[in-house]
Formats: sequence, structure tokens, C-alpha cells
Amino acid sequence: MTPRCLLLAAALLAMAGCAAPTHKPEAMQSAPAVGCSPPPPPAVPRPPEPEPEPVEEPLEAPRESLNPALQEALQYADHVRGADAPALAAEISSLDQAKDGPPERRLSLALALMHTRQPADTARALGLTQRVLEDGALAALHPLARLLEERLLQQRRLEEQLDRQSRQLREAQQRNEQLSERLEAMRTLERSLNAPR
Repeated sequence: MTPRCLLLAAALLAMAGCAAPTHKPEAMQSAPAVGCSPPPPPAVPRPPEPEPEPVEEPLEAPRESLNPALQEALQYADHVRGADAPALAAEISSLDQAKDGPPERRLSLALALMHTRQPADTARALGLTQRVLEDGALAALHPLARLLEERLLQQRRLEEQLDRQSRQLREAQQRNEQLSERLEAMRTLERSLNAPR
């Protein structure tokens, strides 16, 4: 044999020895289990879907459904709310002179009086509002009158508290003035006693 043929035969043998077997021995092969399938993965519970939030209806009633007397009173309340002191005084004077006016005038006068910020006017406005609440013929104005009564009661409490605090402040100032006068008198006496003779 020629050296070339020997080299070729050695290469073929080397290639045949390195080739991996194409199948596993039967002992190593795992036979599929009969009637035994893997358990399915546990079902993951889905979180409950959030319920949509209820849409709140606006509390404000449409203008068309308001009672005309109530609507007029609300417009008047808005009118006097922005009035300056002279215009407010003229409005109150005009309402005071209309003694034979409609009973709704009492609520208008109360609305004007509440803006003067005077304790006497607050008390008068509260009395007028309570008269409107006692009048069954003015039932359409009762919701506004109840709201106004609550507002006036709160305003009167604040005015009384402010008056009490002002009185306490005046009394404290008077005590301070008296103490200052006594202190000054004592200093004068001390100076007179220490003066050379």
C-alpha cells in the first residue's frame, strides 16, 4: 500500500471513531408514562374589575325650574351684595318707605340689612327673615329664608363675640393706664424723697 492510501485509511478510521451514536440504548431511553400527564398549572384568579364610579348629578336646579319669586330674590341678593355703603343705605331707605309693598319686600330688606355689618341691622334682618318663615303664603321663599336665617344667626354670634372682645380690650387698656398712673406717682414720690434738702 502506498503511503497516500495509508493516510486516507487512517483518516477514515479516525472519522468513524469520532461519530456519536445516533440513538440511545434502550435502558437509557425513558418510556413515556401511560395515562399520566403533568397537572395543568393552577389558574391565577383575575382581580375583580372595579365598578365604575357613579356620576353625581349637579345639585343646582336649572334656572327654568326655579320659582319666579325665589329667582327674583336671588337676583336681588346678588345685586345688594356688590353695593357700596351709600347705595346700600339708599336701598334700605327705599325699602323702608314702601310700607304697603308686597310681603316679599321683607326678605329683600333683610338681604340689604345683612350687608351693613351693624349689630342692630343684623338683629332687624333676622326678625324680618323669621317673619317670612312664619308666613305660609311665602312658602316659595322659605328655603332661601332658612339659609338667610342661619347666616344671620352666625353673623350675630360673631358680632357678639367681637363686641365682648372689644369690651375686654378696653377694660385691659384702662387697667394699664391706671397702673401707669400709679407707677408714675410712685416714681414722683421716690424722686421727692431722694431730693437733697
